[in-house]
Order: sequence, then C-alpha cells, then structure tokens
Amino acid sequence: MTVTPMQILEAWLAVGFTLMIYSFLYKDNPLFKLGEYMYVGLTAGWGVCSAWFNVVWPDLIEPLSRVFKSYLGATLDKPLSHNENLLLLIPLILGILMLTRFSPKLGWLSRYTFAFILGTASGIAIPLTVSANLFKQMEPTLKPLFGKDISAWMTVNTLLILIGVVSVLIYFFFSLEHKGIIKKVARIGIFYMMVSFGAAFGYTVMARESLAIGRMTKLVKWAGQDYYYASIILLVVIAGLIALLEMLSKKSKPADDSTG
Repeated sequence: MTVTPMQILEAWLAVGFTLMIYSFLYKDNPLFKLGEYMYVGLTAGWGVCSAWFNVVWPDLIEPLSRVFKSYLGATLDKPLSHNENLLLLIPLILGILMLTRFSPKLGWLSRYTFAFILGTASGIAIPLTVSANLFKQMEPTLKPLFGKDISAWMTVNTLLILIGVVSVLIYFFFSLEHKGIIKKVARIGIFYMMVSFGAAFGYTVMARESLAIGRMTKLVKWAGQDYYYASIILLVVIAGLIALLEMLSKKSKPADDSTG
C-alpha cells in the first residue's frame, strides 16, 4: 500500500494531537491545553462551515436569490419550486436577529429567535418523546400474560416489565407515605432503577472503550515505517516537552516564593 505525503501529514497531526490530549492522564499541562483548544476551535469552525454550505446557502440564500431574480424579471434556468417563495424571508430575519446578541442595546431582539426555536423544537420533540417513551413503555405492560401463541418466557418477560413500571411509578408517588406494602414495592422500584442506571453506565463505558481501542489501533498503525514512526517519535517528543516544562516550572517556583 502506497502512502501519500498528505496521508503522512494527516497521520503526524492526528498522532500529535491525540498524544497531547492523552497527556492529561499525567496531569494538566500546556500541551493538553493546546490540543484541547485546537479540538474545540476546529470543531466550531467545521460546524459553522458545515451549517453554511449544507443548510444556509442551499436552503436559504440560493432559493431566496432565485425568488428575487424571478420578481425582477430575470430568466431562470428552471422554474421556481413551491418551497421557493418570499416566506424564506422569515428564517432570514430570525437569523439576523440572532446576531444582535453581539450588541448590548439590541440583544433583546434575539429573544424572538430563541423563542421561535424553543417553541418549534418543543412542539416537535414533545409528541415524539411521549410516543417513544411513554406509549412505547406502556405497550409491554398491556400485553396478555397467557394465550395460544404466548410462551412461558414471554409471560415472565411481561411480568418483569409490568412489575418494574408499577414499582418505579410508586417510588416516585409521594402523595402516599412509603411504609408497609408501599415501601416494599418502592424498594423493588429502586432495584429496577439501579439495574437501569448500571446498564446505561455500562453502555457508556463500552462506547468509550470502543473509541479508545480504535484510537490505539490507529496509533499502532501510524507507528510503522510507512508513516515514518510517527507515534514513537511524537511520543518521545511530547514526553520530553512535558519533562522540560516540569523542570522549568519547578525552577520558577522558588523565585516566585522569594519575591512573595
């Protein structure tokens, strides 16, 4: 496999910034901060460019320019679609109002945009959330326990779901004092919640481990001759820089103490 110079440069940059971020495992240091700032800055820059070229330009600026050309009598390469009309001025105005956040006097105008965004997002998200979480959660509790095509395992599974839903709901039902049978059922709800939280944490850890394994695999690959031993060389360089910075910081501390 032939490795191009651009791939080698990309590998060296990836290894360098990866090791800078991993240097936090030792302690907080300037190299970690450099990698952190580069990551945040590049992510923000990529997000802005992606939003401009994938959303703002093709879905707003270009269609709106075609609308104005049509009203001015210019000849278009293709007819206007039903989405290309003056209603596009509404998102344009809302987007401009968002920029007033940079002005102390006009910043209040951005509240209209934020209100529109939050209202629209809530109107879309609430029905989907209720349907996905509430109704879908209720469906298994309403399944029959016995029947012609229902096996013993399906019956046990339905009972476990029913007990879990009811016990967790009772745990959060504070209108009744948790004592007697209510307390016992609530404790079952605690058990179900702990199992749920543990499974969620396990999924999170597995996802992070998967990312770490993928990154380590890349570092091993980039340590080969094809990439001029990027991982090995940069590991030595970054470790040396961290050691040098530690020595300089220790030398500067007595001087600072004496001046104080």
